[in-house]
Amino acid sequence: MAKMDERLETMVERYNEINELMMRADIVSNRKEMAKLGREQNELTPIVETYGEYKQAKADLEDAQLLLAEEDDKEMREMAQMEVERLEPMIQAYLDKLELLLVPKDPNDSHNAILEIRGAAGGDEGNIFAGDLFRMYAKYAEAKGWKLEVIDTEESEAGGYSLISFKVNGEGAYGVLKFESGSHRVQRVPKTESQGRIHTSTATVLSMPEIDAEDFDIDMNDLEIETMRASGAGGQHVNKTDSAVRIIHKPTGIIVKCQDGRSQHENRATALATIRARVYEEHQRKIDEENEAERRTKIGSGDRAEKIRTYNYPQNRVTDHRIGYTVNQLDRIMDGRLDDLMQALQLADQQAKLAGEKQ
Repeated sequence: MAKMDERLETMVERYNEINELMMRADIVSNRKEMAKLGREQNELTPIVETYGEYKQAKADLEDAQLLLAEEDDKEMREMAQMEVERLEPMIQAYLDKLELLLVPKDPNDSHNAILEIRGAAGGDEGNIFAGDLFRMYAKYAEAKGWKLEVIDTEESEAGGYSLISFKVNGEGAYGVLKFESGSHRVQRVPKTESQGRIHTSTATVLSMPEIDAEDFDIDMNDLEIETMRASGAGGQHVNKTDSAVRIIHKPTGIIVKCQDGRSQHENRATALATIRARVYEEHQRKIDEENEAERRTKIGSGDRAEKIRTYNYPQNRVTDHRIGYTVNQLDRIMDGRLDDLMQALQLADQQAKLAGEKQ
């Protein structure tokens, strides 16, 4: 416990230092530094606040125990005993919470997220379901006050998308949405089926953090950049100029296309950010494969082939297979009310990391 207190006191000192730095004129005028300090401040705030509450409860317990030991008045002793009984489990709860909060965080958790959804098994129905998943995430992002930007779409004739990629701009977006990578399975009577039989189809999701150029550099010589005319729905600007941009990362073969921006410059910037995220994700995947201990502490592999969740329409049920989470509220989930599910995934991830640390 002494070691934990020492670590927490160091964090309090850093938190106070950040607050002072963020009032300095030279820092205030530096947007990048302010953003970096702001992220660090946000990460430290719940730890510092919980530690403050823990220390206050501990001091109150010591006062109650002293009163219990020295007070002769029966009524006062009873009150002190009640206070001890109230505070002891509260202090343990604070310690449990601090233990979880001190689990090492993914430095990318505070970043924006880039998601890519593809219709997979099930043909048209897989594509339609990909569209349903996109609307689910869009509604969730809206409820969280996050901004969603579509990067690229390949629409399906029957509805939905064979591919849709988009960016979610918001503090901590990746930290919440990173558990969405994998295969999402739907069980329902297809909209394209007249016989009323239940089919199983899938769509895959890949979730990546948006990475700053200074954090992960890509050699521009490794990129092949092409411009072309945008295609499909998108308004008057489509098909008028070579505004769409396609980038190929030659060492990995990863291809990214962006056409939804209003200019070639905008599409190029978005495509570069997306290819950086894709290459970074591939880089991290290889590191995780080499580091078996890191893989064991994850609630999911992040592999698109891993079946992570089933959406059963006839029974209005959603099941996340990684954490055994089941809820009979599929209609609410598809309406973007994902908070309970996301919190359950985050808690399971923290506990898995904590168990990994203790091994």
